[in-house]
Order: sequence, then C-alpha cells, then structure tokens
Amino acid sequence: MGLLQDRLSRFTTPQELKAKGIFPYFRAISSEQDCEVIIEGKKVLMFGSNSYLGLTNHPKVKEAAIEAVKKYGTGCAGSRFLNGSLDIHEELEAKLAKFVGKEDAILFSTGFQVNVGVIPAITERNDYIILDERDHASIIEGRRLSMATYYKFKHNDMDSLEQKLKKCDIDRVKLIVVDGVFSMEGDVAPLHDIVKLAKQYNAAIMVDEAHGMGVFGPNGQGVCYAQGVTDDIDLIMATFSKSFASLGGFIATDKATANVIRHSARSFIFSASATPAAVGAVNASLDIMLSEPERIQHLWDLTHFAIEGFRNMGCEIGNTSTPIIPLFIRDNEKTFRVTKELFEEGLFVNPVVSPAVPSEDTLIRFSLMATHTKPQVEYALEKIEKVFKKYNII
Repeated sequence: MGLLQDRLSRFTTPQELKAKGIFPYFRAISSEQDCEVIIEGKKVLMFGSNSYLGLTNHPKVKEAAIEAVKKYGTGCAGSRFLNGSLDIHEELEAKLAKFVGKEDAILFSTGFQVNVGVIPAITERNDYIILDERDHASIIEGRRLSMATYYKFKHNDMDSLEQKLKKCDIDRVKLIVVDGVFSMEGDVAPLHDIVKLAKQYNAAIMVDEAHGMGVFGPNGQGVCYAQGVTDDIDLIMATFSKSFASLGGFIATDKATANVIRHSARSFIFSASATPAAVGAVNASLDIMLSEPERIQHLWDLTHFAIEGFRNMGCEIGNTSTPIIPLFIRDNEKTFRVTKELFEEGLFVNPVVSPAVPSEDTLIRFSLMATHTKPQVEYALEKIEKVFKKYNII
C-alpha cells in the first residue's frame, strides 16, 4: 500500500456509523423530489429538501425542461466563452438581472462555481475579503483562491465586523461577503447594518442569496429586496438548485463588474455552460414565482406555524425566522440516532454534525416546502416531540 492509500485508509468514520446502523447519508430516493419521497420502498415525508417552493415536480417546470432539450439537445458541448452560449442563456440573464434589480447577470453551471469564480476574479493581492464565520463553504473556497488578505468576523456581529474593517487600509478594495440566509441555522444577515458599515469604511458587499431567493420578497426576489438594500449591494448571487428547481447559479451586478467576471472568472470560462434543460426549468420557475405569490405566502404560513410548534414543545431552534429550522441536539452520535428514528417514523430530515458545525452545536435541519400541507407539518411535530422526549432533548 502506498503512502497516500495508507493515510486515506485510516478514514473509517462512515464504516463505524454503518456498523452501528446509524449512517444517514447517500440515502437513495426512487421518486420525484417532493414533499413525499420513496426510499427503500418506503414513503416518507421530506423535510430535508432545499426546494422551498416545491417546484421540482411542477408540470410547467418539467415541460419547459423537456421543450428545451427538444430544441437545443442535452448539452452545449463547451463553455459560454467559446461555443456554449445559447440565446436562452442570454434571455435568462436579462430576466434575472431585472428580477433582482441589477444591470446585468451571468449564468454559471453551479452555484458553487459562482462563489469560487467571482470572489478571486474581482479581488487582487492588496485587497481585503471579509467573511462571516458561518458563510457557505463555496464562499470560503472562493476566498482561498484569491490573493487578497482575509478577515473573518463573528456571526452576524456588527462590532466584530467593524473591528475587521478598521484593520483595512481605507484606500484599498474591501469586499464583505455574507449569506443572506444562513443555510444551517436559518437566520438572516442584518444587511442594513452591514450596508451602514460598508459606506463608513468604503467597502463593497456581495450577498449569497441561495436560501433567500424565492422565499423573501413578494415574488421571491430575496433578502436584499425584502430589506430594501438592493441598490447598496454590489453583487447578488443565487443558486438554481433551491427555489428555482434546477441546477446552476448566477451573479447579478453592474455592467462594469460583470464585464470583468465574464472575461476572468475561471469557473465560468473553463466550465461547460448550463444545460438547456436546466435553463428551461429555471425560466419556468421564475415565471411561477412572478405569477403565484400565494405559493410563497403559504410557505411563510407553514414556517410561522412550525416555528411556534417547535418553541411550544421546548425545542432549541436558535434565531431562525425562515423555512430552515435548526433543532439543536448538541451531540454527534445522538444526532445520528435521532435521524434514524425519525426516518423510521416516516420523516426525512438532515443531520448536521462536526466538522460542518462544532460538535457542541450539532443539529437536525428541518426545512419546509410550499407543497407541504399543515397536516403534514402537524404529523412531523408530533413525531419529533415523541423522539426528542425519548432522548431527553426536550
């Protein structure tokens, strides 16, 4: 055995969890991604999806994907930079820019590629990047690819952010990058306060709207729109794998910034362009967001109902105010065991354990979709209360 294989063979955590019967990952779904799914022949309620508007199985979205394949084929066989640009790419970019209130938008093949490509493309060696400590992994990877100096501030702590800004040269470029909605805890960035500090210290702001787009605002325009700060945010990104029911992502910004990104972001230039089916699905999902605001309102009605229910039963749910509801367990193995028992009760939820979070902050991530019904949420509350009491969590 070589040195590499010898080192890698010592990673045995998955095998140990499987031996205990509590390995919770890579559970194969044999049905559509909806509020109910089939796993191992068993129907369970899905409370672990990012499809907040429940559009992945919407007839109009599926039909749009099919029609795009019929017209353009299954792939583009190249990058947008060369032979992979379609008219539907450009049409969707214009539509998304208008939707979020920016001059221009650029489609990427995944949301991860947006952050990995944009951050190093617009920052240089003498610049500064300032991140919230709970920013998404894609933001962290984008920062690592940049030559800029890096600072991290405490989560949603404006005093900590200001301390980092004070360390920066006032005449150098400073880029603050935050999630609009934090994907594990479900809390929201205080963008008004961040904008105030950015203006005071001459900094630019980039907001990752992956979990806010489709959820916040009257038609799902995102947290920036809902907080009324769109004009003060320099770059807005979002993914297509959540509310847009597809795959990919985009960055929206001013034309000058977009021009630089189009010609220098390596994850854009050197990746095959988004497939016709993915683009068609996003386009249809956006139309539904604009035409069915009642879908978003139902999601919020369920969110308020579920949050109240969890608080009433004594669950620790942190500062969430979104369809992402963290149920803190604060023990790695207990989190796995609870996940397994909830599955046996007919609920699919996601365990979040170290190193994704500190071991003392492990949690069950419970997320809602607009296609859930109130009785389904009531059933979930009942089963979670039963299992949590068994494990002395509440």
